[in-house]
Amino acid sequence: MANEMKIFEEHESEIRAYCRAVPTVFVSSINAKMTDENGKEYVDFFAGAGVLNFGHNNPKMKDAIIEFISNNGVAHSLDMFTNVKRDFINEFVKTILEPRGMGDRKLQFTGPTGTNAVEAALKLARKVTGRTEVVAFNRGFHGMTLGALSCTGNNAFRSSAGVPLNNVIRGTFNDMGALAEMKRQMTQNGEGLQPPAAFIVEPVQAEGGVRVATKEWIQAVQRMANEMGAVFILDDIQGASGRHGSYFSFDDLDVDPDIIALAKGLGGFGTPIGMLVNKPELDKAWSPGQHTGTFRGQGISFVAGKIGLEYFRDNTLNDSVKAKGKVIRSKLDTLQASYPILKIRQKGMMLGLECESAAIAKEITSGCFNNGLIIGTCSTGEIIKFIPPLTIEDETLAKGLDIFMRVATEVLGA
Repeated sequence: MANEMKIFEEHESEIRAYCRAVPTVFVSSINAKMTDENGKEYVDFFAGAGVLNFGHNNPKMKDAIIEFISNNGVAHSLDMFTNVKRDFINEFVKTILEPRGMGDRKLQFTGPTGTNAVEAALKLARKVTGRTEVVAFNRGFHGMTLGALSCTGNNAFRSSAGVPLNNVIRGTFNDMGALAEMKRQMTQNGEGLQPPAAFIVEPVQAEGGVRVATKEWIQAVQRMANEMGAVFILDDIQGASGRHGSYFSFDDLDVDPDIIALAKGLGGFGTPIGMLVNKPELDKAWSPGQHTGTFRGQGISFVAGKIGLEYFRDNTLNDSVKAKGKVIRSKLDTLQASYPILKIRQKGMMLGLECESAAIAKEITSGCFNNGLIIGTCSTGEIIKFIPPLTIEDETLAKGLDIFMRVATEVLGA
């Protein structure tokens, strides 16, 4: 194995991270299983950091992609019109937007990743309002390019920027008192805190530790944005595409975002896509070509993404997600009963298990890898995050949970 890994050590940048936690060479994958070149099989509870909601090599998507390529489909189109983009837009509007009363929204394809979507959202908000400041919240994660990184709360990510990360007002997530105090400082003369261009918030802070916004708080954020003439942006990049038992993570919160930022699971197969869902009155502020991106017309992502959207024509997948989330939670509740110091947070099939320290969480995840389970941590490393593919088979889920429980009990017991 050492010789097999040597090429990476010699030639790949020190920036690599995930591979350090799963030090093996993978050669194949299907749904919620990955196999390395030694033939060892792993259950995947990581799903490409939330990209692979529909599993590795989803068979419906794979067949459609093969047909698309065989027919010489347009794989790269910038923002030119293609038949597969039309099919994707039509499915998104009919299946996702119209049932939510959002049928008039504009879809802006921004480029390949979530951080591109966030950058475009911030740019549009500042353009519309003529203001510079943006309110973002502690523990939030919005991306690694400079504008998005300014809104990201984790200092470990921010520390390598090399330049000041300005024009952001940091609020406290899910804290009504802190929000009221921020409003007071923005509305009373002499306080010196100017009304912002936008409020950007994740309804569920995924990388921040699976912290779920309450309905009361997020509605208060929206009211404050509306009263101040600011743009209300929801970053649903990791939370959307069914992760929480409904297409959007905020479907149960009764809010009306001005801009929704999407990526990750939107492309279905794991190929890149980033998109904004804009209210039309905001979108009209753009001039043609004012925000571009070479890879915003990804044919394979449109083909696979359309099939991903079809899962939401009825509630079969949503109901399955809720049921599987309960299965995972029941196991973690059992573990917590023996080790009350653990904390559990959940919405649908995203769960966070907060350990006493990052060292303990790392020991558990490393032990899981050695026993055939891939699972990662978030926040500052002390929270183990469960985000398996939504399509994981019941028996595979049970196998992964058995590995986790066995390893976690051994580590915590020691």
